[in-house]
Amino acid sequence: MIRAYAAREAKGQLEPFEYDPGVLDREEVEIAVEFCGICHSDLSMLDNEWGMTQYPFVPGHEVVGTIAAVGEGVQNLKVGQRVGLGWFSRSCTSCEWCMSGNHNLCLSNESTIVGRHGGFADKVRAHQEWVIPLPEGLDPAKLGPLFCGGITVFNPIVQLDIQPTDRVGVIGIGGLGHMALNFLSAWGCDVTAFSSSPDKEAEAKELGANHFVNSRDPEALAAVENSLDFILSTVSADLDWGAYIAALRPKGRLHLVGVAPNPISSPVFPLILGQKSISASPLGSPATTQKMLEFSTRHNIEPITETFPFEEVNAAIEKLRNGKPRYRLVLKH
Repeated sequence: MIRAYAAREAKGQLEPFEYDPGVLDREEVEIAVEFCGICHSDLSMLDNEWGMTQYPFVPGHEVVGTIAAVGEGVQNLKVGQRVGLGWFSRSCTSCEWCMSGNHNLCLSNESTIVGRHGGFADKVRAHQEWVIPLPEGLDPAKLGPLFCGGITVFNPIVQLDIQPTDRVGVIGIGGLGHMALNFLSAWGCDVTAFSSSPDKEAEAKELGANHFVNSRDPEALAAVENSLDFILSTVSADLDWGAYIAALRPKGRLHLVGVAPNPISSPVFPLILGQKSISASPLGSPATTQKMLEFSTRHNIEPITETFPFEEVNAAIEKLRNGKPRYRLVLKH
């Protein structure tokens, strides 16, 4: 039996819950959970914001733990090995996207907390391809958020071939944004942080920003027009997208990884005249996730986290819902 914490209704409290996972599949891995980050996606699923949550619902998709068991067909992973698991737990391995290394774009992907039980538990299972070995040198207690928030902001750096000489912007200095500042600074870019909280300027610069813009100040936004090659939006909010399009240089790109609640509206002429673009991306593939971990080890990049014992999971969820975590929450067994 697997012991977990589950909600039985939308916005419900998480309560102790046990379930029988059945026989371990041939290519499946069972992870003994040591740490599990709490992502805003866990909260969205808990509240059934996306209309696809099945109850009882066990959240948790930023898992760090050790391998407790492997199926007979598992290769390159061993019992006792410390690993991580993120949003995806399985893909088909045979479609054109998987075969080209883009497993994260597989149309039949399985998500760790959609239609199955996640990592707010003592154990969780996943297909071997999405179970990623952890490198030595980083603190496993802090690494869970890299497997969702971290790879979400690292993936476009690789996919869009961001250059060390690029001038880039990051909108939002929170759970995603603080990691984006770390990555882009270590990548070699000249980094501008955009935030609606002026009191975050000093911290943004400690995290790697070279410049800071108060996004509530129209004059400050106007002052950076035609200056950036790439802007990464990490916020789940409706913004004046035209102002950020104006901040881009010719051939610049506004890229979204935060889920704006309403359709994006932008004038088309600035896009045409400057050959600018708007794009978005999901989490990365297993290979890109491994690359992120290697990069993080080389540059000693770890998320800023607050830790709660698993027994205080509801207090942690409440802090995410109504507080201001700095910047990611992690549960610990």
